[in-house]
Amino acid sequence: MTTNADGPQTRPRRRTPAGAAVLREDVTEAIRAAVFEELATVGYARMSIEGIARRAGVGKTAVYRRWRSKLHLVLDIVSAIAVQGLPAPDTGSLEGDLRVLYEVTSRALWHPVASQIVPDLQAEAARNPEIAEAMQKALRDGQEGVALKIVAAAVQRGEVSEDLDDELALDLISGPLYWRSVVLRTRKPPRGYLDSLARATAAAIKAL
Repeated sequence: MTTNADGPQTRPRRRTPAGAAVLREDVTEAIRAAVFEELATVGYARMSIEGIARRAGVGKTAVYRRWRSKLHLVLDIVSAIAVQGLPAPDTGSLEGDLRVLYEVTSRALWHPVASQIVPDLQAEAARNPEIAEAMQKALRDGQEGVALKIVAAAVQRGEVSEDLDDELALDLISGPLYWRSVVLRTRKPPRGYLDSLARATAAAIKAL
């Protein structure tokens, strides 16, 4: 506030500098949602910034203000999935922890959108090292972090040997559901399958 001979005056409101555009979060989220829908509908190869903008209800410039190409847009979104992470289950047993992990992973892999996007990006990853790296982080590192915590907890409880081969245990834990969903492209596992898988995997890890 300033003063002069006529009394106190209101201080002028500071204006945002010209050119410093504020990126609205609701627009950013609408674009991200549109990317998932476009990937599920047309795939990465046919996806375009124009299609994304149209589906999000924004102009192309709104997309380009945030990402300079569709590759960087997809890499950003796939990488964001990786850092979200999954909470490590704590049921008190190896089999119980695996059952929870398989339930969460199953819901994610067989989600109508994810079931279309993941195989498409996996195929694209064979041609694009940047997408391959992002997919590696999203699909392997996130799952690996939780699986390692499950195994470490089982070691602490004395359920498995301290000399356990972690890499082999991770293969046993993570392989089956990805085989069914990404490679075989089968429908969601039948009733009782996740229970049987958790039981069999726990037994196999204990036998290592």
